[in-house]
Amino acid sequence: MNKLYLWGIIVTALMLGFTYYTVVLTKGGLNGDIVNMLAIAGAVALVIITVFVVIKYVRQMQTDTAEGELADESWDDIGEYKNPVPFGWAVMFLGTMIWAMWYMLVGYPVGAYSQIGEYNEDSAAHNAKFTKALDETMAKLNDAEKKEYIIDMGQSVFIAECKVCHGLDADGIGGKAANLTVRLEKATVVNVVENGSNNHLLGSEMPMPDRNGLFNANTGALITDAEIDAVSAYVANGMTGAGEDVFAGTCSSCHGADGMGMEYVAPNIATFDVTLVANVLSHGKKGSIGTMPAFTRLNAKQKEAVGAYITDLSK
Repeated sequence: MNKLYLWGIIVTALMLGFTYYTVVLTKGGLNGDIVNMLAIAGAVALVIITVFVVIKYVRQMQTDTAEGELADESWDDIGEYKNPVPFGWAVMFLGTMIWAMWYMLVGYPVGAYSQIGEYNEDSAAHNAKFTKALDETMAKLNDAEKKEYIIDMGQSVFIAECKVCHGLDADGIGGKAANLTVRLEKATVVNVVENGSNNHLLGSEMPMPDRNGLFNANTGALITDAEIDAVSAYVANGMTGAGEDVFAGTCSSCHGADGMGMEYVAPNIATFDVTLVANVLSHGKKGSIGTMPAFTRLNAKQKEAVGAYITDLSK
């Protein structure tokens, strides 16, 4: 027997033996797991195909001689024969494509078990159960009781999810996070006016321009540092004090004369509202302190409840 074939048999036997030892003797076998079965089948096929291809082409290099018609092109006087694609290579390539499509669509991972998929299914089922139970409870309450109930629920969610950064009293723990007992602080307003905002505060991509896009209609010029300072203090003070003229000339066209915002145009900057808080929880927010992450693990009812609690808190 040709030494090349003998070495091929020896290498194949060793690799398959190692695979058997690793899977069956060390790991306890396949245990009927389709993923394990497919992995072993792939390993066996890979070993056999690799050894076969190596033997074939090494043997071909030993015995074959160059022949055929040369192509017209050449690179540094190195020609290329017009040889057809090797039949065996074409069969293996096609077989690999067919196996890959089967593997993805029938074998694995489509339709297979997934921890992420199980978590998403369990979360969806829990949220549906939670929403149904909440709706049944709310249906038994009058308007005043509903308001109190949703605020209490929002406080519970706040304590569980938000107090780590904002503090138990929602005061921001000395600047660690936003102080939620007031709608806006001066530093926050200054940051937004100077840098703009693109935080999905309306639930959609409606960015506010930075200072280079803010004109004061009263002066007909871009807003100045002094005007930014004045209007920021005005907004932070609850829409009172100096800076009212700057707000009227620069901000009221989008936020309204009273700062209560306009639907699809700009958010409410005078007071908190439930929708705005829910949008911040859904999309996160960039501010003067840093970036608040989105709380996607909260469902819609929980976000609404937190919004109701913060709205009540900041009055």
